[in-house]
Amino acid sequence: MLGFLILLWSCVCFLFLHLKLQRPKNFPPGPTPLPIFGTIFSLNLQNPLKDFERLRKCYGNVYSLFIGSTPAVIINGFHATKEALVTKAADFAGRPHYTLASDFTQSKGLIMADYGPGWRARRRFSLLTLRNFGMGKQFMEDRILGETHYIVEQLEKSAGNPLCPESIFHDAAANIICQVVFGRRNDDEFIKLMIHPVTEMSNLIAGPWAVLYDSAPMIRHLPLPFRRIFKYYEICKNRVKDLINEHRKTRVPGEPQDFIDCYLDELDKKGDFDPSFSEEEMVVCILDLHFAGTDTTSNTLLTALLYLMNHPHIQERCQQEIDQVLDGKDQASFEDRHNMPYMQAVIHETQRVAKTVPVSPHCTTKDTELLGYSIPKGTLVIPNLTSVLSEEGQWKFPHEFNPENFLNDQGELVKPEAFLPFSAGPRMCLGEGMARMELFLVLVTLLRKFKFIWPEDAGQPDYIPTFGVTQTPKPFHMKVQHRAMKQSADRDEEP
Repeated sequence: MLGFLILLWSCVCFLFLHLKLQRPKNFPPGPTPLPIFGTIFSLNLQNPLKDFERLRKCYGNVYSLFIGSTPAVIINGFHATKEALVTKAADFAGRPHYTLASDFTQSKGLIMADYGPGWRARRRFSLLTLRNFGMGKQFMEDRILGETHYIVEQLEKSAGNPLCPESIFHDAAANIICQVVFGRRNDDEFIKLMIHPVTEMSNLIAGPWAVLYDSAPMIRHLPLPFRRIFKYYEICKNRVKDLINEHRKTRVPGEPQDFIDCYLDELDKKGDFDPSFSEEEMVVCILDLHFAGTDTTSNTLLTALLYLMNHPHIQERCQQEIDQVLDGKDQASFEDRHNMPYMQAVIHETQRVAKTVPVSPHCTTKDTELLGYSIPKGTLVIPNLTSVLSEEGQWKFPHEFNPENFLNDQGELVKPEAFLPFSAGPRMCLGEGMARMELFLVLVTLLRKFKFIWPEDAGQPDYIPTFGVTQTPKPFHMKVQHRAMKQSADRDEEP
């Protein structure tokens, strides 16, 4: 009798799971899901991008997967992505609930918060604050150029010898965003204590444990590796709260020196009447800005150096343009970009091939349609931006590093519509302006001063990045040669 009851219960459970895994009417097609596991075996959890492309060839630009019992729609290609993120922006502007990222952030802040009036108010405030406080202004330019001097000093110390540049550029990007948010550089010991937790969180969020967490709710409270994310996030939150308390003691209301001061001024205005601007929301907003402003920029800079070293003719052409435009000037200005179409094309092409943020989870805010398919409200939607940035038909050279992708026949800069490295729509990257300024000023300053060389014993470069929340170039070494010293040596050799 007991065996019969167990068998009956197993059949009921299996039937329930089978029915739950049925695709809704007119839902996008996809591989057949398995009970409990969904379509998890259709993907390489370490890096699903190749599988996304393989499934795209089977099912088209819009198809569906099951993460456990949760249906997810994968969007590929420019036209489908544009329809979702631009044409029907509000329909696809939500963030999914009950995922690892939404759980540890409690759906607060800027990145994982629900789409609604509170999130829109915080995003509007943050964007205006960044703009008014320095993005695109002399304030920000001075800080970026000041930080670039530290990079130059470190590279000069290693001139002629192979070095690994990863920490140099990660620290520089962190220092710039820390000055904007905290009013101090990242060399402050207090802030340094956040670096390891943030790095570990980034690795875990993009790994298979996060997929397992999202797929199987019953394991969420087990002592598995993904629990470390909650521990690390709490450490970071406590660090930020202490920094906020420091600011409360030293700030002058109405005279903000950084983002924290601006937010505290906003809290003073709103009092306790607007829950959108609580201190808890403030803490998560600050962590969002710190994370988003560090890895994306540093990884793009590293990608630029990797490609420029292995395409020396492109590096030389950049340097010729830089020398011509900056002749007689002590340092570059962001305004100089208007006279450097080739340099800008190289930066844009770097962003295209780097695909620094390859995917971004969205969620439908209402019942909607996409390319004729019906997508119910609350459906997890994953735009595959990698597919857009290398889509044949959208680019002259989709599968190679070539600045001509962004130049017309007259050598003028052009930006194809499919250039979406910062995504699009309401969830578009908040720090796009700051990132563009950093990339231009740092690369122009360094290329003016140095020649970057791929070490002879380094073997063939590996251009395939490590998959993550932000994709990172695999560690590599480079040699730096001082251009002024080289030119002087050349003159000395002349008869």
